[in-house]
Amino acid sequence: MYEKTSPVPPEEFVRVEWVSLRDYVAEVLSSLNVPREHAEIVANVLVAADLMGIESHGVQRLRRYTVGIQVGSVNPRAEISIVKETASTALIDGGSGLGQVVAYKAMEIAIEKAKSIGVSAVGVKNSHHFGIAGYYALQATKMGMIGIVMTNSEALVSYTHTVGRNIGTNPIAVGFPTKEPPPVLFDAATSVVPIGKIELYAKEGKKIPLGWALSPEGKLLEDPREVLSRRGSLLPLGGFGEEFGGHKGAGLALIIDVLCGVLTGANYGMYVKHTTDKEKANVGHFMIAIDVDKILSLSSFLDRIEKYKEYIKGLRKISENTEVWIPGEKAWLTMETRKKIGVPIHKNILKEIREEGEKLGVEFKVKILKETA
Repeated sequence: MYEKTSPVPPEEFVRVEWVSLRDYVAEVLSSLNVPREHAEIVANVLVAADLMGIESHGVQRLRRYTVGIQVGSVNPRAEISIVKETASTALIDGGSGLGQVVAYKAMEIAIEKAKSIGVSAVGVKNSHHFGIAGYYALQATKMGMIGIVMTNSEALVSYTHTVGRNIGTNPIAVGFPTKEPPPVLFDAATSVVPIGKIELYAKEGKKIPLGWALSPEGKLLEDPREVLSRRGSLLPLGGFGEEFGGHKGAGLALIIDVLCGVLTGANYGMYVKHTTDKEKANVGHFMIAIDVDKILSLSSFLDRIEKYKEYIKGLRKISENTEVWIPGEKAWLTMETRKKIGVPIHKNILKEIREEGEKLGVEFKVKILKETA
């Protein structure tokens, strides 16, 4: 049993039953003319993030999507179309729809192509923020495939040796199937932290660590509200300058921007818009699916990756009090635990999502399991 913990006092949280939370989110979105199937995809992605302990991308993001629909930047009933395709590739136009729906459909297409051709690449333009990238990589692992998922984002990061918001957090996720759960899943932004974590700190009334964000004058920030006011920017993975590899995080962000933005015809850099802006965001995604069985028999791969996991877990630890984790393992165990005992949601966030429903006439039916986490 494992559950990711928060530095915020437990009395600030309420533990809720995850299925009722997911159903409530879907109801809120359905009330805004989102087709039920699409509303359920978005709800699944958001609640999966909370289950996995990735609260920055969980239901605390609900207001972002409801406002996006209400201001007209997000099309709740978007038609997702294939602009161009070959046996192994496709370019998808998301119709400015909800990013979770567009990305889910794009990975479905990538998986179907990989079944027959072995490896596929699907680019997406005219989409929106899609939540956790790992969700779509797991679509592939469930089919015995390797899934690689990338997206660009609005400019929130200062490229190395610059100031201001000029490149996205641009996350990447890679998932590998395994014989026994959990699958291997790496999912990370190319910034020190995602902007959702800054949002979370602001809602929880905490200061951010020095080294996460930069002022327009190049000073390190600790007030999350300064970052969210659009004055501050995040630092690339590796941090300030080049000494600890900040240029490597910036370089990865650039590569993902080229694949997701330049190659697909989507926006890139500072041209990508936020979900709640009145202009279309035109976010780009890039999906790759690899059918393992077309390279090595799936059974052989699954045997070998189990041995590889044993190799990593058996490495000499720096301290007996530490644990060696496989990418995605902590999130998976947290998810399995929270499905049984409930999801801890900060009281401020629970209040916010309740208010979103009240505005739209949706009854709050989230089942509260415990008043404290």
